[in-house]
Amino acid sequence: MQRLALYCCHLLLGGALALLLARSALGCPARCDCSPQTKSVSCHRKRLPTIPEGIPIETRVLDLSKNKLRIITPDNFSSFLHLEELNLSDNLISVVEPGAFRWQTCLRSLTLRSNLLTLVPPGVLSGLGNLTTLDLSHNRLVVLLDHGFQDLRQLTSLEVGDNELVFISQRAFNGLLGLRSLTLERSNLTVVPTDALTHLHNLVELRMCHLSIGVFKPYSFKRLVRLRHLEISHWQWLDTIPPLTLHGLNLTTLFITHTNLSAFPGPALRNLPYLTHLNLSYCRIQYIQYGELGQLPRLQELYLRGAQLAYIDPMAFLGLSALRVLDMSQNQLDSLEKSVLGSPENLRMLNLGSNPLVCDCRLLWLLNEQKPPLLQLGGVQPECSAPEHLRGKPLRDLKEPLISQYVTCTKPRIGPNTTQLLLADEGQPVHLTCFSEGAPQPSVAWVTPHRRFVTARNTGRVKVLADGTLEIKMAELHDSGVYLCIASNAAGNATLSASLAVKSLGISDRSLYTNRSSNYLTDSNSTWSNGTVLYNMTVPIDLKTIIISTAMGCLSFLGVVIFCFLLLFAWSRGKGRHKSNFDIEYVPRKSNGAAAEATETSGPRRVNMKMI
Repeated sequence: MQRLALYCCHLLLGGALALLLARSALGCPARCDCSPQTKSVSCHRKRLPTIPEGIPIETRVLDLSKNKLRIITPDNFSSFLHLEELNLSDNLISVVEPGAFRWQTCLRSLTLRSNLLTLVPPGVLSGLGNLTTLDLSHNRLVVLLDHGFQDLRQLTSLEVGDNELVFISQRAFNGLLGLRSLTLERSNLTVVPTDALTHLHNLVELRMCHLSIGVFKPYSFKRLVRLRHLEISHWQWLDTIPPLTLHGLNLTTLFITHTNLSAFPGPALRNLPYLTHLNLSYCRIQYIQYGELGQLPRLQELYLRGAQLAYIDPMAFLGLSALRVLDMSQNQLDSLEKSVLGSPENLRMLNLGSNPLVCDCRLLWLLNEQKPPLLQLGGVQPECSAPEHLRGKPLRDLKEPLISQYVTCTKPRIGPNTTQLLLADEGQPVHLTCFSEGAPQPSVAWVTPHRRFVTARNTGRVKVLADGTLEIKMAELHDSGVYLCIASNAAGNATLSASLAVKSLGISDRSLYTNRSSNYLTDSNSTWSNGTVLYNMTVPIDLKTIIISTAMGCLSFLGVVIFCFLLLFAWSRGKGRHKSNFDIEYVPRKSNGAAAEATETSGPRRVNMKMI
């Protein structure tokens, strides 16, 4: 036993001596941890005010994070020629002198996160030709200057988020030929730095989150032909995306979340034929029209979570043959009809939780054998909010005979079913009533005498109120005729006609309302949701307009006449300076008597004339 104990002691002493010799051979600061195998040194959270002495020159990974370093000079790392990773995050660094890393030609990763840097002048990052990852986030950078990164030709990832950036110079990213990922978030930028981004020809991923940008300009991301992933998140001032904003991009993934968007950006998405993942969650899109997604044939996943959706047109998703995942949870939908999806056979996951669903015949396709065989209701399970007997019951629990008894629809009925005959004066408001009932509540549309469709989504002089009433704010002569009310739901439709006769007023009376009626027009043409023109409006001409037009015509005529007289007078005065004399000889006519004889003997006479 004593020999065994002695042998163990020798082994322990030998191991300790070997570790001590290895530590002394490489050298290691007293307050740091060194690993000879990986050639790494960690001085993490040691409250060091300066870079410690004794770091082995063979070190490849150096962690100096969470200390109290304030300045980086060229002498600090001049001995570490093999350094590949350098972490200087969470210090108090406010100054990095030019050439501070000029000896680190092998450096691959540099982290300066969470410091006090306000500027990165040209030359600070010189010598880092092999750097691939640079993190400058959580500093106090105010502006990115021209050519600040020009030596980083191998850089693939750049983080400059969580700064106080207000401006990015046009050539700030000049030289970043290999950059593939860029993060610009939580800064004071108010416009997209389009001109600066045009230098990033190989950029693949761009994240722009928590910014105060409210307006997109056309071609905001021009020349980024290799960009595949674009994330725009938490732009509280963004309420619209113009059609040409994303023009020229070949995106596969687009996230525009937590914004103030009030309309589905269909025109802007039509330029993205390669899009496979689209996320428009947490905005204010209440309505999706027919055909808005028809130009995305490769779309596989669509997320509209928490978007305040209340209605989706039938066939709105027609053409999305590759769609596999659809998330419509946390909205205001009372149903999701099968016709919305067009052909849902390829759909694999559908999230409808947290919607006030009305469990009627519109949801039968999710409850019986019509349901696609591979479709799953994921996320929070959807529940019925109506009818009363099914309130709070999950859809997956609806089985026969509950479906046959409660999940039904009734055809619309309009009452009283009598033709309305209305007489209105020109310029007065008109209301044509159409009260309907059914399960689900029917939607009401009107057909005008000019064969134009008007729905509750139209605005302007003629519109449909919430109760189905057609309102004409100021009647005009061409509004006369027969109107048709159409109430429809999933079970069918019903119609009701109404006749309107508009009585003409005199010209003097008409002038009292013509100016006001024009204020109710949003455009010279009111259009239906699919672009059909509803009305070609004409503004009547009153007596005052006729008088003014006549007076203007008379004044113009008198002005032309006076100008002509002045022109003739000037011409005549100019001609008067050139005088011409003409001598005309003539013989006086013969007459009887002595006087005649005297005249004949006197010969011919001469007359001198002046031409003016």
